[in-house]
Amino acid sequence: MSSDYSYDEQGQFYPFFIFTVTTIVTLPLTYSLLAPTTDAAALAPRIQTSYKPEHADLIQAQRAAQKRKQRRIKRAIATVLGWAVMAGMLYLIVTTQRTVAKIWNPYDILGVSESATEKQIKSHYRKLGVKLHPDKARPDPAKNETLETLSNAWVELTKAYQALTDEEVRNNYIQYGHPDGKQSFSIGIALPKFIVSDGNGKYIILVYALLLGVLLPYYVGSWWYGTQRITKEGVLVESANNLFREYSETINEGELVTALSSGKEFQESLKGDKAESGLSKLESRILEEGQIAPFAGGLSVKDKEKLEDLDSGVRRKVLALLWAYLGRVELDDQALDSAKYSVAPIAQSLCSSFRAISLAYGNIGPILASYYTSQRLVQAIPPKASPLFQLPHFSPAVVKAIEGDSKTHLTVQEFMDLPDSQRRSAVIGKGLLSEEQYKTALGVAQQLPYLRVAKAFFKVTGERFIIPSSLVTLVIKGRFVPPASTNIPEVDEVDLEDIDAAEDDLDALMGRKKTVKDANGKVIKEDTKPVSPPLTFAPYYSRDQSPRWHAFLSDSKQGKMAVPPFTFTTFDKPIFTDDGKPTYNMQTLRAQFAAPPQAGTYTFVLHVVCDSYVGFDTKMEVTLNVEDASKAAAMTAEDEISEPEEDSLAGQMSALKGGSVAGATKPKRRKDEDSDSEEESGTEEEEDSTSETNTDTEPES
Repeated sequence: MSSDYSYDEQGQFYPFFIFTVTTIVTLPLTYSLLAPTTDAAALAPRIQTSYKPEHADLIQAQRAAQKRKQRRIKRAIATVLGWAVMAGMLYLIVTTQRTVAKIWNPYDILGVSESATEKQIKSHYRKLGVKLHPDKARPDPAKNETLETLSNAWVELTKAYQALTDEEVRNNYIQYGHPDGKQSFSIGIALPKFIVSDGNGKYIILVYALLLGVLLPYYVGSWWYGTQRITKEGVLVESANNLFREYSETINEGELVTALSSGKEFQESLKGDKAESGLSKLESRILEEGQIAPFAGGLSVKDKEKLEDLDSGVRRKVLALLWAYLGRVELDDQALDSAKYSVAPIAQSLCSSFRAISLAYGNIGPILASYYTSQRLVQAIPPKASPLFQLPHFSPAVVKAIEGDSKTHLTVQEFMDLPDSQRRSAVIGKGLLSEEQYKTALGVAQQLPYLRVAKAFFKVTGERFIIPSSLVTLVIKGRFVPPASTNIPEVDEVDLEDIDAAEDDLDALMGRKKTVKDANGKVIKEDTKPVSPPLTFAPYYSRDQSPRWHAFLSDSKQGKMAVPPFTFTTFDKPIFTDDGKPTYNMQTLRAQFAAPPQAGTYTFVLHVVCDSYVGFDTKMEVTLNVEDASKAAAMTAEDEISEPEEDSLAGQMSALKGGSVAGATKPKRRKDEDSDSEEESGTEEEEDSTSETNTDTEPES
């Protein structure tokens, strides 16, 4: 048996092949383009304001350019081409006429019925022999007949006759479907024959060589090299190495800004002459005398010395641009102003990389410096400058009118807590703010998401005590209270409890629902849907920034990080209503970590840091009590000892002494608890348990 290869000369099957392959690639691409976005920056609400900073057109142009990069133009073009190819192949599938392979049938060849007897078949065959035998038949030119075609036709007739009359040939037909026995194996290739015929084979080999020898190695190599040269924080490995060399346990925000200028990512935007162009003008502007800081760029004398120690080149210009951006220095040059706004997002990525390095060392100083620098890069505020610069229209003159010569800066919250008359008298006037500008600043301040922490405690889910090496949950309770908020409702103590879900409540364990108490203290379940805070109000930052909150624990005595940061980008309850008013809902943040291996009392400092706003951070002490495992088990066993029955002698004596007895009505735990609370089931009592330990926390302020 031999093998036969046949090509799709009629074009019947290769459209199916190409259509299938194209569909496998095109459909996933289409889904990735049309699927709803999960980007928080695209879904989150925005702070409503009409304020636009100077050079708003340059900032908006850079934001638009970044969004165009994220639209994945190449993927969209590939998708359109894929659908075009699919449409063309579908057209060929519909319009191409099919040729059906004919099954070899001796009855059809002889022209007799399948019910014909052997005698009838022989008689019919003799009649055909008289007319169609090659020795008697003559070719008909009108029918394009030749002696060869007549001979082939007679051979087929003979095979059909033998398949019906000869025993051996008939067995071959029955077993293999053909009188000659097993036939050759035919392999159909769903490609047109012209591809490999008429001298086209060399071009096919060239295409294969291009695909397998050039394009495939190129793309695989590019992917591999790209993964090796970029860290998981999205910066070049060479830049991360430079930041590693700049690391110091005593690094401050100004020194970190200098360290960020060592990133290699800046070289792409400052190629060739751009590295030196306008450098002298740039440095002269940022080193002019400032109204509040020694220099207009907000840098200190030490920072100035570090700038001047750098050789002229890309890094020196990048550092000057960073100080010009942080100090909001007017450069009177569109190219320089555009470059000034473009360096901040790159520096932000490098700052995240430096934070990762700092977390590996565990020193709290560099970690906090990275967070504070990130805040100031987003808000375009120099290190040690007043947080009031975050408000629109607040210039150095306005800030100086508010703070005077005080070395302690006011936060936005502290300024907004002042009486309105005092605020107006300080900021409204000639050379300061107009009435309209003041209202704009007030409107923005009332929309800023300041997370005010009300309580923080530790717990082990389902347990009353924390034992060594158990899985501890740090629970942080807080409300978003924008600055200048009025009529803030009191904190409900019920909202400060953290209710454990039942062990068999899969929805609650998976986070799809949460267990809470209603106004009457009854345990209920609520659906959870992640709520994004408003996008950061950062008019000078050339990216849409979604604020994030980072919670971590540190050891104040050693200056070391105790529990690494947990990042929160969404919350479990609405922050603002549809018309922009704060809801004051109690938010719950949870972070899990392993308890210390030794029993004892541990005092930590809890840091809750927002990476997008200056002065919106919380720092408080929390205490973790870790009980010895045997002691905790003994205390639990004591609690489980049954109390004496009410009608027994011991029960009556206990009642006379003021003790509790089984069967007696228990006192209410809250004034508003229903009178039938003693009839609640044991399951509800377990769900009511908050499983929290005693902690020292600062009250909400």
